[in-house]
Amino acid sequence: MRRFVLLSGAAAAAIGAAIAFGSTTAAGAAELLCRRAPALARLPAEVVNQQQQRSEDGEISVAARELTSPMPVTTVGEAPPPAPPPPPPPPAARAERDDSGGDLVVTGSIASPSASKSRRSSADVATTSPAPPPGIEGGLYRPPENAPPAGLLTAGDHDDLLNPLLYARYVARAARDLGQTVTGLPRVDTRRALTISVEDESGRPVPFAKVTVSCADGNHLDLATLADGRVVLFPALDRLGDRVTIEAGGVRRAVTIDRGSGGQEQQLVIGSAARPVRNFDLMIALDSTGSMGDEIEFLKSELGSILGDIKHAYPDLNIRVGLVSYRDIGDDYVTRTDPLTPNFNQIEKRLGITRGTGGGDMPEAMDQALIRAVDQNWRPDAVKTLLLVADAPPHDNLQGRAFAAAEAARARRVQIVPIAASGVDDRAEYFMRAVAAATQSRYIFLTDDSGIGNPHAEPDVDCYVVTQLATAVRRVLASQISGERLEPNPGEVVRVVGRYDHGKCKLPPNFSVQ
Repeated sequence: MRRFVLLSGAAAAAIGAAIAFGSTTAAGAAELLCRRAPALARLPAEVVNQQQQRSEDGEISVAARELTSPMPVTTVGEAPPPAPPPPPPPPAARAERDDSGGDLVVTGSIASPSASKSRRSSADVATTSPAPPPGIEGGLYRPPENAPPAGLLTAGDHDDLLNPLLYARYVARAARDLGQTVTGLPRVDTRRALTISVEDESGRPVPFAKVTVSCADGNHLDLATLADGRVVLFPALDRLGDRVTIEAGGVRRAVTIDRGSGGQEQQLVIGSAARPVRNFDLMIALDSTGSMGDEIEFLKSELGSILGDIKHAYPDLNIRVGLVSYRDIGDDYVTRTDPLTPNFNQIEKRLGITRGTGGGDMPEAMDQALIRAVDQNWRPDAVKTLLLVADAPPHDNLQGRAFAAAEAARARRVQIVPIAASGVDDRAEYFMRAVAAATQSRYIFLTDDSGIGNPHAEPDVDCYVVTQLATAVRRVLASQISGERLEPNPGEVVRVVGRYDHGKCKLPPNFSVQ
């Protein structure tokens, strides 16, 4: 027998958040309810400047030859094949695929995951910090002498959906300053939400379950649960009105939208059994302008190890990776896309010839990068993550288009994980946190604890835990795959800021949103 459970708004207060995307004008009374995400903007074909093409022709042609040659495959515990003399330093632990499209394998030493599959901690995803790589074969790339050593960049992460009142205060303050200059500024109100949790009859969360929301005027909105079996509806963003009907797996329920703060949660139990997550698609949107040197070197040295650890922790997981490098209008290229592929070597080699150059002014073509990244061939049965690595916002007059791309990502069940890099400004932090909240994700930001690289802006958040950046990325990705929030192990913590309690910040006395 099917059953459904209605949880109180108080029980979901720390979970829910309401996202309101708006301009300075209020929505008209004639607007339809159950608002759907705007259509993804169409872009012209990518173009690379001829001078840039000539400068990279030799590198790209060598890379192409290497990609067509069989790659040696080494399993965990085996030594990598010897390099011809003169030998380079030992390569870092990294994830590889052979060119025949075989399974992801891991080179180097990676810690074994915990045998338990329930309530995993970040110990299940190894956090070993490999040595810097010697460079790509054929002389394509070697890190500069002042590149940050692999594993030393530090970061914190923050979930604004777990801190709705604090985020509402942040938005109220930031919007007053930014709203005068930014067109289409995402306005985020985190005090109301409708969170729908879908479980099977054994109490397990059902990933990727279709949830249909029907509004009073007959329109409907279709979304899908994440790996944790939940989908968050935002009454203002989604334009839900006063009353909706929700449906999942044949279970229907009429819900009155609460206009007060605190949020609501509906839990629906359906007859279909939950199936394990087997696929993971990871797209990276990488700002490759001149100020991004530290972060580009981090991805070159750490991405393979991060994916290798995830594969080791979830051995049945099939992983695909893609990359959109982007700069700005007038640079050698605006965007350069490598589509999602099971061949990690291809993405690794593209990263190897990616250099930080161009840019100049603060805003970059983030809107185009998001559009191209979201418009990938994502698998319908995969956990879908878009890693946005940047230190600059979209152009002020294109913030609306960039956020529309984030809404399209949400409609396709893509979670955006921003990594705020060195020198991120207020506009970039505001935008990144808005897209993370809208897609039920987390905001990652670099800190100065390592003492290396360029200075990093202090985030406007009340509490967080600092770990190595690679550890933070592994933990957030593993949380999205497992559907459970993973906390760092005590030995991984560099420092704790504020009154932190499993992602939630304790409110200060006499707290007020205004």
